[in-house]
Amino acid sequence: MPAVAGRAELSVVRGAEGRSVVSRAYATSPLRLLMPRNHGNAAWVYTSSFGGGLVDGDCLVLDIDIAPGAAAFVSSQASTKVYRSARGTSVEVYARVGREGLLVAAPDPVVCFAAARYQQVQQFELIGGGSLILVDWLSSGRHGSGERWAFDDYRSRIRVRQDGALVVHDSIGLRAEDGDLAERLGRFDVIGMMLLLGETLREPARTIVDNVAGIPLTRRADELVAATPVRDGCLLRFAGTSVERVSRMLREYLEFVPRLLGDDPWARKW
Repeated sequence: MPAVAGRAELSVVRGAEGRSVVSRAYATSPLRLLMPRNHGNAAWVYTSSFGGGLVDGDCLVLDIDIAPGAAAFVSSQASTKVYRSARGTSVEVYARVGREGLLVAAPDPVVCFAAARYQQVQQFELIGGGSLILVDWLSSGRHGSGERWAFDDYRSRIRVRQDGALVVHDSIGLRAEDGDLAERLGRFDVIGMMLLLGETLREPARTIVDNVAGIPLTRRADELVAATPVRDGCLLRFAGTSVERVSRMLREYLEFVPRLLGDDPWARKW
């Protein structure tokens, strides 16, 4: 297991006039936390790293606490690049969302370069009506440089609990030793999932499930999407032919998020 190379701790509380503020932000190199101002009621936090990506042996750990009634948008400054890594790299995220709180965790995709090895673990605890929007996705790599699905090993595990009960356990493993990844994934350059969970997200989740059910089947579509109801939310799985196309698709499904946050975090990004 790689040694911890960077650790960050983030706490968000509900402040005066209902606006959420960062009460604690701590990070060790190579991790950084950026907190730009916005016009809404939620705190915005972007993770970044010195050097622009993960190198062999890196292990990053992010701990997030969203207090009751608080809201936060947590993303990345850019895609998570994973360089060639014989020993492996890893990222761990542990988050708690208090009563009637909201966490929108929507980073840019992971990009594994040739011969990269990457593992991530994300665990979320929702308490007393806390809500979570999570986007987790992976691109094929530097396909412009001839590195398309050329990494050695990618593993991801996501666990979400509501008031102590495990409601989502999602795991994926892509290993070159199991067969040529480019051949197995075909025309698609992006795969991923999106999760909505929590009482305040029940209606948007139902709308997403209904919209996906109404998508007509077409031969060699640029995106494949499947949505499954999960308690008071939904789990969306997707595959796409480009990061740009998938970004637009996700933005459409999440068009309600700026209203929840009071400002649009993707207006100048996606």
